[in-house]
Amino acid sequence: MKAMIIPRICDLDIETDLLEPADVPIPLPGPGEVLIKVKACGVCHTELDEISGRTPPPRLPVIPGHQVVGLIEQIGPDVTGLQVGQRVGVAWIYKACGRCRYCQQGLENLCPQFVATGRDVDGGYAEYIKAVAGFIYAIPAYLSDAQAVALLCAGAVGYRAVRLARLARGHRLGLSGFGASAHIVLKIVRYLFPEMEVFVFARQQSERDFAIQLGVTWAGDFHQDCPVPLDAIIDTTPVWSTIVRMLRALAPGGRLVINAIRKEDHDKHTLLDLDYGRDLWMEHHIQTVANVTRQDVKDLLDLAGAMQLRPEVQIYRLEQANQALIEIKQRRIRGAKVLLID
Repeated sequence: MKAMIIPRICDLDIETDLLEPADVPIPLPGPGEVLIKVKACGVCHTELDEISGRTPPPRLPVIPGHQVVGLIEQIGPDVTGLQVGQRVGVAWIYKACGRCRYCQQGLENLCPQFVATGRDVDGGYAEYIKAVAGFIYAIPAYLSDAQAVALLCAGAVGYRAVRLARLARGHRLGLSGFGASAHIVLKIVRYLFPEMEVFVFARQQSERDFAIQLGVTWAGDFHQDCPVPLDAIIDTTPVWSTIVRMLRALAPGGRLVINAIRKEDHDKHTLLDLDYGRDLWMEHHIQTVANVTRQDVKDLLDLAGAMQLRPEVQIYRLEQANQALIEIKQRRIRGAKVLLID
């Protein structure tokens, strides 16, 4: 099968072609597994974290991609309740142990044996992917393949961030960064809290314009002061400096939810700018988001069906994966980037 692979860890500022095309064997499903013919796969900033070594794959080469929609091609032994030809999705959570104290509490995202799709095992930048039958999801019929893909990571992790933000009526919400996840968060919040004011911080004018088009109350750059204190902020940026800036935008008792798998190291010194009395003292809360659970994905897909959620997407071919990744690196983002695979 055709695939795009991460051949090596590299410096994102030097390399241009981050991935390489390859012909690799089609995987065979074992007990409890299915083989899926990939129709679409999302492109995520996490792939850049993998390529740069911020969240390195345990082996190389590896096929990236953890937001996958396709049709079941083959069913392995000991699998019940699934059919060949059924449309399903695969998310970042490839599997968890199911036995540890975290899994038993419904926190399989914290499982010490958590396996990530497209990092720890081959992912969806390919014509086929092998998946664990208990970790795939039925896709609502109203969604196109490309729209469904965006919900499996950007949507699911964004939904988890909304939960952790503990929003309530009358709150004001900030979104730090306005990429694939944040634009879905905005749609979810608009549905759950129709009267909530939402304020967006983004570096690129195009992202701020997009946010205004989607109906936010205010959109500005990170150096601008928010017009009002915010009760909760969801940060989806890959840099440290936004954390300091967002803490200063919180109202007393406010909550900052950091929704990023890694932060880039080059501006880590900005944390030294933290002032306890100004930035932390007024009972500010800092909450991180780690991975997703199966329940996050299922609940988000159920909510999406109820509200007819349709993410904004940009379409690329499999061989254009490098172009899509470079655009993410350059913050040329409008909604979610998706590879369509024939």
